[in-house]
Amino acid sequence: MQLPKKAIITVAGTGTRFLPATKAVPKEMLPIINKPIVQYDVEEVVSAGVKEVILVIQENALATKNHFSDYNKILESMLKRGGKREMLKMIRDISRLAKFSYVSQKKSMGYGPAVPLMAAKNLIKNEPFLYLYGDDLTIAKVPFCRQLIDAYKKNPDVAGVIGVQRVPPKEVVRYGIVKLKKGTKNVLESTVEKPLIKDAPSDLAIFGRFLFTPKIIPIIENLKHGKNGELWLTDAIDQLARQAKVLVCEIKGQWLTTGDPLNYLKATVEFVWQRDDLRQEFKKYIVEKLKK
Repeated sequence: MQLPKKAIITVAGTGTRFLPATKAVPKEMLPIINKPIVQYDVEEVVSAGVKEVILVIQENALATKNHFSDYNKILESMLKRGGKREMLKMIRDISRLAKFSYVSQKKSMGYGPAVPLMAAKNLIKNEPFLYLYGDDLTIAKVPFCRQLIDAYKKNPDVAGVIGVQRVPPKEVVRYGIVKLKKGTKNVLESTVEKPLIKDAPSDLAIFGRFLFTPKIIPIIENLKHGKNGELWLTDAIDQLARQAKVLVCEIKGQWLTTGDPLNYLKATVEFVWQRDDLRQEFKKYIVEKLKK
């Protein structure tokens, strides 16, 4: 069977909630410790076997392209002169993570979570692929994109695998929530976008990790504008689930979002906790801070 070798990562957001920081710096380039947000996404898909990464970016996101480019003459010369070989290797390895392609998401295409897929669809041939929301990060022993692929390998007849995580009942109003087919534990019937607590069909929230087969492409090409005049990926997924079998895959690990300042800070702390070189000193700092 053919496994995904391409991944589309959507990073075309304007980052208005992070202004003025995002006036000149694309939101996906904001750092989590010493790496930009988007590099964590790239490393996740590469660890799952992806060879080509398609980044859907703003038209002026030069910093993102430069980060994954293969050469920075001034920086590399400085590191060479300083004998900083490990740092030199680290920055050179970034461009070697994968083959990178870039697609600009033009304003004329409209808005909504399905628009980046519409923008990048011509780079997807007759092949399965991963689709990621760039704001969302994961921490897991087995990278979550690998978990999606493993689910697909066990069920090669499916048209897609949708990443979900359980959320407290009071939080279902914030997410797309899945409804499972009766008598199944992981087959999607439909989705409900931000339901009332009393109307939520489950506590399984969709987050930004998907595996699709080419069957999603004609649906995207003919997708109608939905709520608030936007193109909703959940509408496309619902159509896909009516035509073919779509699985739901609950993450074994932790899902984090960086889409607003508070959650960005929380995500940073969670990644600090993964670092043996930072955890203890940071913990001491927090303990001392809380005493004041």
